[in-house]
Amino acid sequence: MANAQVAKRKSSGFLENAKTIVYAGLIALGIRTFLVEPFNIPSGSMIPTLLVGDFLFVSKYSYGYSRFSFPLSPPLFNGRIFGSIPNRGDVAVFKLPRDTSTDYIKRIVGLPGDTIQMRGGQLFINGTQVKRVSAGDYIATGDGPPMDLRKYIETLPGKDGGPGLSHPILKADDNGPLDNTQEYHVPQGYVFAMGDNRDNSLDSRVLNAVGFVPIENLVGRAEFIFFSVDGTDPWWEVWQWPFEIRWTRLFSGIH
Repeated sequence: MANAQVAKRKSSGFLENAKTIVYAGLIALGIRTFLVEPFNIPSGSMIPTLLVGDFLFVSKYSYGYSRFSFPLSPPLFNGRIFGSIPNRGDVAVFKLPRDTSTDYIKRIVGLPGDTIQMRGGQLFINGTQVKRVSAGDYIATGDGPPMDLRKYIETLPGKDGGPGLSHPILKADDNGPLDNTQEYHVPQGYVFAMGDNRDNSLDSRVLNAVGFVPIENLVGRAEFIFFSVDGTDPWWEVWQWPFEIRWTRLFSGIH
């Protein structure tokens, strides 16, 4: 009888632990699907706003929900539920149109109906040149050899025709392969995305690689950085780990 009671208690304890694990998994899945999801930055296309080694949270509710809000993007439905159009200037994660297993993060500069063009390295939206102001030199690191670049503060147009969001961009020069482009007419249901590191970004300017981004492909809006590490030392040098953390970037907002 005593052995049977012990076995029953062990069985009950196992079931309770299993239930706890299942509940925790469901809660984590719900948070990841409907609230926030962590992402990390592996490339330098969004320098200086985002650095290689940044870890950030993306809000999943900002633009509503599509099938790409769910793990593995199951074809449960088309379009978006509770959908909304991004604000011009949002930094957003989206599924690459030609390969929806790949996540990209860029800045939304063009909204449905907009006309976008680069002329002599300058961004034009709906025929008007976007204001940019020089902010000095910038050395970009973490994505290959260090590069000496120019930093500018660019101010996108707002909803009412006045000035909107101001954000930093980087330029090597104004004569690169993507500095003089065709006019892009953003279709309804799509947005136009560009990297802040303008001369080192594969983005909507390259139609056969990224092109216009369907609003359905948006995963969420980047909100804040919760961790950042420069990764300059070998992983096994444990004593260097505290010095690799970019402490000033922790819990900083993304604009």
